[in-house]
Amino acid sequence: MNIVSPELLRRFDVPGPRYTSYPTVDRFVEAFTQADLVQALVQRRHGGGAMALPLSLYVHLPFCESLCYFCACNKIITKHHGRAELYLRELSHELDIHLTHLGVGQLVSQLHLGGGTPTFLSDLELHELMAMLRRSFTLSPVGEYSIEVDPRTVNAARLACLVGLGFNRLSLGVQDFDPEVQKAIHRVQSSEQVFSLVEVAHQLGFESVNIDLIYGLPQQTPESFERTLHEVVRLAPERIALYAYAHLPERFKPQRRIVSSELPGSVAKIEMLSQAISIFMAAGYVYVGMDHFALPNDALAVAKRQGRLHRNFQGYSTYADSDLIGLGVSAISRIGATYSQNAKTLDEYGDLLHQGCLPVVRGLALTRDDLVRRAVITTLMCQGRVVFESIELAWLLDFKSYFSMELRALEVCAVDGLVQLDGSSIFVTEQGWFFVRAIAMVFDRYLQADQNRSKFSRII
Repeated sequence: MNIVSPELLRRFDVPGPRYTSYPTVDRFVEAFTQADLVQALVQRRHGGGAMALPLSLYVHLPFCESLCYFCACNKIITKHHGRAELYLRELSHELDIHLTHLGVGQLVSQLHLGGGTPTFLSDLELHELMAMLRRSFTLSPVGEYSIEVDPRTVNAARLACLVGLGFNRLSLGVQDFDPEVQKAIHRVQSSEQVFSLVEVAHQLGFESVNIDLIYGLPQQTPESFERTLHEVVRLAPERIALYAYAHLPERFKPQRRIVSSELPGSVAKIEMLSQAISIFMAAGYVYVGMDHFALPNDALAVAKRQGRLHRNFQGYSTYADSDLIGLGVSAISRIGATYSQNAKTLDEYGDLLHQGCLPVVRGLALTRDDLVRRAVITTLMCQGRVVFESIELAWLLDFKSYFSMELRALEVCAVDGLVQLDGSSIFVTEQGWFFVRAIAMVFDRYLQADQNRSKFSRII
C-alpha cells in the first residue's frame, strides 16, 4: 500500500529549489568578487568555533567521452585525454592560491569528486590529484571520500585503484536498466556490468555504494520502470538517489536531442514515483529525504534516526555543518557566511588563474535574514522538526512574530497531513518527508517574491 496518495503527488507537482543551499544559486551576484572570498578564507584561517570544524572538499572534473542527452551538468565532451593533464595543472594552481590565504594542512573530513566523469582521468592522474590534495590538506583517517563513477569507464582493477587512493564510497550513474530508455538518452550499459561492479566494490571494502536513478526519461513507462526498480532492489546498494528528470532544452543544449513526444506524461511520472516509494520501502530502505533512500544500517539512515543529518551542495551528509571548498570549473564554495562560484568555462577559469586570481565570477554574502532562514530550512530538511525556542535563542528573535506569514501558510500543509504545528514547533510527518521541498519553500523569502519559478526542476 502506498504511503503517499497520488492526489497529493499531483497537487505538489510544481517547480521548486532543491535547497542544497539557501539562498539558492540563482541568487548569486557578480558583485561578489575574489576579494570577498579571500576575506572569508582569511577569517576561517584565524577564526575559532565553527570555523575550526573540518573542511569539505569538492573537485569538479568536467570531462566526458560521450554525451548523455538528459545531462544538465557542466561538462566537456572529448576523447582527447590529454586535456586532463592541463586541467590538473590548473587545479594545482587554484589550490596554491587558496592555500596562500587559508594555510596548509587544514583538516578535511569529506571529499567528493564529481563531474562530468571523474573516472575520465587515468589511474596515474587520479594518483596525482590525490597526492596534490594530501600535500595541501590533512585528510582525516575516518573521513568520507566519494567519487562519481560512470560504470562504462571502470573495471575491477580501476575500483581497486580507487580503494588504494583512499576512496570509500562510490556513486554509480545507472538512470535506468531498460535498453530502450538507455538508447533514447544515449547511455547504453548492461545490467550485468553494473551488478558485477557493485559486487566487486563490496568485496574491495567500499563502505557504501549509491545508485543514481532518474524517472521521467524518454521511452519510460510505469511498467518498464517497475522492472528497473526491482532490479535495483536485487542489486541492494546501500543508497539510492531517485531524481525526477527536468526537461529544460532551452537551458541545456544536450536535452534538445531528446524527442519530447517520447517523454512520459505527469500521470505516468507520478505513478513511477509512487511505485518507487512503495518498492524501496517494502525492501527495507529508509526514506532519508529529498529523493534519497538508504538501508537502515547505512550511515545516512543512522544519522537520520539520530538527528545528525546535514546538507550541503552534494546533498545529504553525515558530517557537521562545515565549510566547503569547491575546486575546478563551476565549483561552488561555502566559507563562513559566503557562497562563491568559479567560472563555468575552461578558458575563463584558466585566464583568471594565470592572472594570479581565484577563478570566482559570482557569489553572495549572506544577510542575517538569509542565515536565519537557512537555519530553519536546513533543520526542516535534515531533522524534520524545528523547535521555535532553539531558533529564538540562536538568533534573538520571536519565531511566531518573525515567521507569522510562513506559519499561516503552513496551516495548509497541516491540513494535508504534511506537518504538525503545536504552537512551539513544526514537525514534518512521515508523509510530509516526501514533500519537504514544498514545506521548505514556505520559508524562502526570495521565492515568495519571485513569480518566475520555471527555472527550477519540479518537485515530483
